Amino acid sequence: MDYRIVRTNSENNDFRSLISELDKELSIRNGDTQFCYNVYNKIDWLETVIIAYAGSVAVGCCCFKQYNDSTAEVKRMFLNPGYRGKGLAGKMLHEIEIWAKEKGFRQAILETGLKMVEAISVYKKSGYTVIPNYGQYADNADSICFSKRL
Repeated sequence: MDYRIVRTNSENNDFRSLISELDKELSIRNGDTQFCYNVYNKIDWLETVIIAYAGSVAVGCCCFKQYNDSTAEVKRMFLNPGYRGKGLAGKMLHEIEIWAKEKGFRQAILETGLKMVEAISVYKKSGYTVIPNYGQYADNADSICFSKRL
């Protein structure tokens, strides 16, 4: 399968559709605890969104936003389950890292849920290390946070 990764923004309809799929999956995996994350996952406007395509079909997305002057926070990473395990998630993450570095960020951070075992595996394979839970996730026992020097 031919994959391509496209840079876009949060107004992209494919991104909005993929985020809807992500939210459904998170609700299934996390059940009633998902509501506490929803406030942190709203994307009103971001100019730093990527979409992965398999042929002409949007199959994955990811974005980042500024956390502080030197750090980008990776958000809303999702890959359609049928495309997992093929290395595409790592390629998406790498593209986000390149873009963040181009914007002057020297570090990337992210949070995921402990139940997101596939995501945790991708982050570890991509060179991310576990850090203490930051910001709004500091007291959340269901979260795990990561960092990587860019």
